[in-house]
Amino acid sequence: MKPTIYEELHVRPIINAKGIYSSLGGSVPSPRVWEAMSVANRTWASMADLLTASGDVIARITGAAAARVTLGASGAIVLGLAACMARGDGLAMERLPETDGIPNEVLIQRRHRYRYDRLITLCGARRVEVGDLRGTTIEQLTAAINESTAAIFVPAHLDGTDGTVALQDIIELGHDRGIPVFVDAAYLIYPVERIHELSKSGADLVCFSAKYFGGPNSGGFVVGRPDLIRAVANGDFVSFELGAHRVLGRALKLDRHTVVGVVAALQEWLETDHKARFEGYRRRVQTIQEHMEGIPYIRLMPMCFTMEESLESQPVNCLHIQVDPGGRVTPLTIDAALRAGNPAILVHVRDSALIVDVEVVRDDEAELIGRRLREVFCGAESCQYGHVVRP
Repeated sequence: MKPTIYEELHVRPIINAKGIYSSLGGSVPSPRVWEAMSVANRTWASMADLLTASGDVIARITGAAAARVTLGASGAIVLGLAACMARGDGLAMERLPETDGIPNEVLIQRRHRYRYDRLITLCGARRVEVGDLRGTTIEQLTAAINESTAAIFVPAHLDGTDGTVALQDIIELGHDRGIPVFVDAAYLIYPVERIHELSKSGADLVCFSAKYFGGPNSGGFVVGRPDLIRAVANGDFVSFELGAHRVLGRALKLDRHTVVGVVAALQEWLETDHKARFEGYRRRVQTIQEHMEGIPYIRLMPMCFTMEESLESQPVNCLHIQVDPGGRVTPLTIDAALRAGNPAILVHVRDSALIVDVEVVRDDEAELIGRRLREVFCGAESCQYGHVVRP
């Protein structure tokens, strides 16, 4: 039998029971999305035309004024904030990340700081914290605006955090003072109404990551004001190749199939029967749970592992496995045993529990996960009895 590409590369395959993460390659494009990407792979097109046309489609189906496909949400942040600083000036865009003579400060509330705000600085912007750990007021945000302010940055998943100014109030402030508001909404794609609401929120730029709705790991898009979307386009790799200036975005280039995959995945996501999607998750969780009946010192609870990596009761997309301290194993030893297999099985470890996320797990993989979990647990325990909590 011919070896697989992973075998040729001496890379061990993984069953991903953690979910959608860039470090694991993102999502799994559906047959419909994969076919669209395959057509683009086989057929040449002008990238300028493809990006313009794809942006028109995304704007129409999201309700935004304009849109542009980017190299993930991270690429959208870099190009979007560059656009806020250069405002369509090709010479200014060419000088970036040098920012002499142009507004270069991006305001962010102290309690909105998060790991990806590092991206703000990649285009040469200076990140300016407003407020402190106790919170930020609208008066403090207003006072922080000056002639050097290029944008106000809001991570949408942190909107509503205690002690912070709400997004709509920031949008009003930005409009009053002529300062663009950039919103990172990378994974806020469900319920699907959130995409439409954020796209039409009045924020000047809003970005999303394609991997969360079944698109390519390297895909994303930004929506917003037509003049700023044009400035994004004037700063990307196509403009570098075809325009008059050697602009910032040359390193953020896209393939034809990535652009097409973003559009096809977004179209499919907006048309998906999400009730049926979650029913599939529950079925896979039940499959794993049935394999674990009778194992001692564990408690099983179908739950929802959120994009914020917290646990809620509904809708079910994971199996929470609480490991009691009376047994011979710990979550860490179970995790190590799962990782040591071939294929390796990756799950979350949270304190005294394992979390098996099934969002990108196939039915056959759910069977394998259940069998492997039972083998690992029963290698250390008698499996004639157990403590199982039903949903």
